[in-house]
Amino acid sequence: MRSPCGKVRIRWQETPRPGMVRHMTETPLHELTILMPCLNEAETLAVCIGKAQAYLTRAGIAGEVVIADNGSTDGSQAIAEGLGARVVPISERGYGSALLGGVQSARGRFVIMGDSDDSYDFSRLELFVAQLRQGYALVMGNRFKGGIMPGAMPPLHRYLGNPVLTAIGRLFFHSPCGDFHCGLRGFDRDAILGLDLQAPGMEFASEMVVKATIQGLPITEVPTILSPDGRTRPPHLRSWRDGWRHLRFLLLFSPRWLFLYPGIVLFVAGACGMAWLLPGPRPVFGVTFDINTLFYASLAVVVGFHSMLFWVFAKLYGMREGMVPPDPAFLRGVRRLSLERGLIAGTALLLLGLLLGASAVSTWGSAAFGDLSPSRAMRLVIPSGTAILLAFQIAYGAFFLSVLEIRSGKREIQPGAN
Repeated sequence: MRSPCGKVRIRWQETPRPGMVRHMTETPLHELTILMPCLNEAETLAVCIGKAQAYLTRAGIAGEVVIADNGSTDGSQAIAEGLGARVVPISERGYGSALLGGVQSARGRFVIMGDSDDSYDFSRLELFVAQLRQGYALVMGNRFKGGIMPGAMPPLHRYLGNPVLTAIGRLFFHSPCGDFHCGLRGFDRDAILGLDLQAPGMEFASEMVVKATIQGLPITEVPTILSPDGRTRPPHLRSWRDGWRHLRFLLLFSPRWLFLYPGIVLFVAGACGMAWLLPGPRPVFGVTFDINTLFYASLAVVVGFHSMLFWVFAKLYGMREGMVPPDPAFLRGVRRLSLERGLIAGTALLLLGLLLGASAVSTWGSAAFGDLSPSRAMRLVIPSGTAILLAFQIAYGAFFLSVLEIRSGKREIQPGAN
């Protein structure tokens, strides 16, 4: 739409959620943009464009077909332009980079994106458009509900990769999506741009779902059929490399599962092990657990506490960047962890550690500083070292939290924000 003077009207999109960036977007010229990333897809591109254009004509939708070209060298650009599609060159390589550039260039209020390898049928987008018109910000295709044709998905992806990564995503973020990596999906353009998506590679698919879930955008699914692609060359997807990138992304966006839960398990198991072994050796089914096991139990305590401390740092940073949802109870707890309280706790543990160390030296002195039973001495030395390490972790952690609090004076988190 254009103003009477002929200039495109510009509006600012308000973004009240933490971590979102303000975007200046043009008033949509179309209702729908059908977006396809492209890197040397000359074999199938014409078929995909033809189906998309046929759908727009049949449905009577004012729309466009956009090809986000990522540096094709097989003449894909000429094919697209010859069929009336708009080609947007994207210089930065990567699936995510191509799609993000295409979304930014889209002139439609809604965008439906899909691979240009003819594995998705662009002539059957009715369910996506209907859900978008009902107000959903993200409409995901679900291939496991719609159907996977023979040969369309490798067994490794069908029975391991996609189900496992989707299950992890649903567990970590309580997402309603049952197919995190479906390449056919529709969304409200401004809502998705407001998520400030960054991933340049295949993990872009997970980033969109995760951030939309975190920010509370309305999400739904529609069944989608996946067909074998029409290319003779191998796909761009690399199973293990891209699978790891998806998993890494899910872990980085969930500090609770990456740091907190493993830290709690290690800390509790280590503390219980130390309490069990401090009085003396413990024989179990003919095997005696002694100071060597005590040492590793101590190590578990230190690593577990360090992991939980990292959770505090990561969650606080993630909340400020909009990577994790606001948690008022967590913020109140962090505010109670003042620098002074942290230093007091650290000093108390340090004194305890030094006292245990002095007791160990005294025990050694009672033996005229000669040979000493390792089993006896290490039951003082190991707890002493553990207490001293925890003391410094607490003190340094308190200082670092104070640094973050100074930073928060410039950009305060609102506990009530969603």
